[in-house]
Amino acid sequence: MTEGGTAPFLLDGVPAPSPAGAAYLDKVEALAPRLARWADRIEAERRLPPPLLDALHAAGLFRLVLPRSCGGAELDFPSFAAVIEAVARIDASTAWCLGQASGCSTVAAYLAPAVAAEIFGRDSRAVLAWGPGPGARAIAVEGGYRVTGTWSFASGGRHASWLGGVCPILEADGTPRRDAAGRPAVRTMLFPAAAAQMEDIWHVIGLKGTGSDAYSVADLFVAHDHSVARDDAEERREPGPLYQLPANSFFAAAFAGVALGIARSTLDSFLALAKAKTPRGFRSPLATNASIQSQLGEAEARLRAARGFLFGTLGETWGALERAGSAALAQRMTIRLAATHAIQQAVTVVDFAYHAAGATAIFAANPFERRFRDMHTVAQQLQGRKAHFETVGQYLLDLEADMSFL
Repeated sequence: MTEGGTAPFLLDGVPAPSPAGAAYLDKVEALAPRLARWADRIEAERRLPPPLLDALHAAGLFRLVLPRSCGGAELDFPSFAAVIEAVARIDASTAWCLGQASGCSTVAAYLAPAVAAEIFGRDSRAVLAWGPGPGARAIAVEGGYRVTGTWSFASGGRHASWLGGVCPILEADGTPRRDAAGRPAVRTMLFPAAAAQMEDIWHVIGLKGTGSDAYSVADLFVAHDHSVARDDAEERREPGPLYQLPANSFFAAAFAGVALGIARSTLDSFLALAKAKTPRGFRSPLATNASIQSQLGEAEARLRAARGFLFGTLGETWGALERAGSAALAQRMTIRLAATHAIQQAVTVVDFAYHAAGATAIFAANPFERRFRDMHTVAQQLQGRKAHFETVGQYLLDLEADMSFL
C-alpha cells in the first residue's frame, strides 16, 4: 500500500505503454463516464447503442490495429491489449466488440490496396465482423465464388458494415480444392453486411451487449479479391511488424485483456465494499477479517502475476517483431500460454470477490453480478479453453502439438 494506505501499490512489472498507446488510453479515460452510464442500456438492448458507437468511432477505437494505409492506428501489440483491458474495466461487452473487430481488421493486410480501401479506407466507420460456420461452402466460378453458409458468434455483427465467412473451396463439380501442400483450400469471404440475413440467437448470461448473432447468405457471389487465405504470408501485402502475427494472436491478446479488465474492476469494487460493509453477524467490517485479508492478498498476487506474464510476453514479442520482422513459434506458443493463463486466473479472482461480497453480489444494482456473468462467459469462449495448456505442454515435450489456434 502507499504511505496513506488508501490506494494499491503501483508496480506489477508491466512496462509503460508507448506514446501512441498512452494517447489511446487517455481517450478511453475521457470516454469512461459516458460508457459507464450506457452500461445498463448495453445490457438491456444486447448490443452497443448508437451514441456509444458514435463515441467509439470518434475516438478511433475500432481502428487500433488497422493498417495506416487504411487510416488505422497500426498500434503496437502491447498497447493494443492495454487499451482493450482499459475499456473492459468499464464495460466488458464494449471491450469484447472492440477486440473482435480489431482482430478482424487485420485482414486488411492481406487484401489488394483497392479492396482494402473499399472496405476500410473510404468509410471511417467501417467494422468487419465474423464467426465460425461449419457447413459453409464456396463454389469456384469465374472471377470468384458462389457462397452459401450460416455463421454464428459474430460479435459486433449488428453494427458491422462488412461480414466475413470462412469457407472450404469446392470446384464446380463439388470436389474439394487442394492447396499447394495438398490440404483442403479454405478462404475467408468478405461481403457487405447488408447482403446477409441476421438471426437473433444471442440470449445468453454474459457479454450480452456483444450481439454475437448468427448470419447467413445463400448463393452469394464474392469476387476472388474479396477473399483471403488468412495468415498466408504469400498473400500478405502490409510490411509492418504488426502483420507478421497471425489473427489468433490478436484475439488471444484482446480477450485476455478483457478478462484482466473485468477482474481488476471486480477486485477494486470488492476493496471498496470490504471497508464499508459489516456483514450480518459480524461486529466489524469485512476488511478486518483475517481470512478475507489473506484471500485478498492471494487474489491481488494472482491478478498482478497474470497481467505481468501477459504484458511481458506481448512486449517481448513486439520487440522480436521489430528486430527480426517475424514471430517465432515459441513466441506464439507463449502468447497462447500467457493469454489462457490470464483468463483462468481472472476467473479465480472474480470468483473470490463475488463470493466474499456475500449477498451484496447478487443484486444487479451492485458492481459484481454482471462482471461475474461476463467473466464466466469470457472463460467459455475458445480463447479461454484449458485445452490450450495441453497444446503448450505437447510443444514443451517436443511432441506434435495442435497448431489450430496459434
